[in-house]
Amino acid sequence: MSMLTPPGMGGKYRITGNRYPRMRRPRRRRRIALAAAGSALALSLVGWGTLQIVDIFSGGGDTAEAAGGAKGCSVKQAASPSAEARPEALPKPAEITVNVYNATTRSGLAKKTADALKKRGFRIGKVDNATAEYDKKVKAPGLLVGAPKAADGAFEVLGARLAGAKTEFDKRTNSGVDLIIGNAFKKLTPEQDALRAVAALASPAPEPTAPQDC
Repeated sequence: MSMLTPPGMGGKYRITGNRYPRMRRPRRRRRIALAAAGSALALSLVGWGTLQIVDIFSGGGDTAEAAGGAKGCSVKQAASPSAEARPEALPKPAEITVNVYNATTRSGLAKKTADALKKRGFRIGKVDNATAEYDKKVKAPGLLVGAPKAADGAFEVLGARLAGAKTEFDKRTNSGVDLIIGNAFKKLTPEQDALRAVAALASPAPEPTAPQDC
């Protein structure tokens, strides 16, 4: 029996040799690795949750901007510059005196046009052939001539009845407007279309601006 064999143990349990059995410590590396992986996962979840909370309270970042201010942002409407400079109300046809002149080679066109404008409520002044300055020199359907103050009033109301008409200012002091019929003239714009055009001029739609108050 070997000296290493404890009393009472023999047979196949006999310990032979001249070295003691090597007693190993418990393996803790696997536990340490698992603990480290769990800590990293927990930190990742905490960081992701923090980013989500920040994103919610900051309005959603690019998503909120793309939605046009749907989350906490308001989109303000602004009228166009021309609308801000426009008078409170456009003049009525009865407040506009129109002088009708024929600059074409078609006879009777001035009177025919003047009668049509009168039926639409305009006051008619002079009806005649155009002067040498304009006779056979107006290529557009018509030319509106008046004082500068007519630009935001009489020109728009009368011009709505004649699509493609040009405008020109002179030094007159009265509020009358000249309609010089040109070579491209065919007929006046249908009254219903003209009324819709004037209504749009009187109440222009506001233009959207960039989102604000975010």
